[in-house]
Amino acid sequence: FKSVTFEDSHFKNCVFEDITSMNTYFRNCTFVNTTFYNTDLEQYKFVDSKLINCTFFHIRTGCQISFDDDYSAYWIYFVNFLGTLAVLPGNIVSALLMDRIGRLTMLG
Repeated sequence: FKSVTFEDSHFKNCVFEDITSMNTYFRNCTFVNTTFYNTDLEQYKFVDSKLINCTFFHIRTGCQISFDDDYSAYWIYFVNFLGTLAVLPGNIVSALLMDRIGRLTMLG
């Protein structure tokens, strides 16, 4: 699943381990005696939820790459193509200078 929203759920004596979730949210949920180990579930993902006797170990932080629908292969190749076009004028100028001035003169 890319993203899941849990609503009005009850989690008792559960262990969430090695979970990476970009758009997973818990709305109005109750967690009792639950352990979160090596997850990226932070406080803002628990909307109106109750955490009773829960422990968090090794919370992942930082930017995590997400390849949602916005990042299709077309856009990745298109941006790469634009970056390649950006260096084209410099390549043309350097080729013309190399032809006119010469390789040894440009190096020296």
